[in-house]
Amino acid sequence: MEKSNAVAALASLAQDNRLDVYRLLVKAGPDGLPAGQVAEKLGLAPNTLTFHFDRLRAAGLVTVRREGRSMIYAAQYDTMNALLSYLTENCCQGAPRRSPGAAVRSTAGVSQRKRVIA
Repeated sequence: MEKSNAVAALASLAQDNRLDVYRLLVKAGPDGLPAGQVAEKLGLAPNTLTFHFDRLRAAGLVTVRREGRSMIYAAQYDTMNALLSYLTENCCQGAPRRSPGAAVRSTAGVSQRKRVIA
């Protein structure tokens, strides 16, 4: 990931509602959620939600597809993983076992890591 893409992704997540939307979509998995369901779960007005979806799409963090009359939004896991890699690529002089979160990651379990990477 290039620096400009990382900045765009981080900027799009640097707002309370967008961060909530993104986390909900990550939790929903690759099938995503209809926009109406996202609005209902988060208590956001549809026009406000459209603005937030547009910002997340512009940063490459979400995709949208039409199913009948519904717009289904889903997290882009490739972009999320690229951003995480960009942020940690120079961690601890290349020794990931010495990174501050290594103990937490090592006990988190493989199934959780697969879900994030999927």
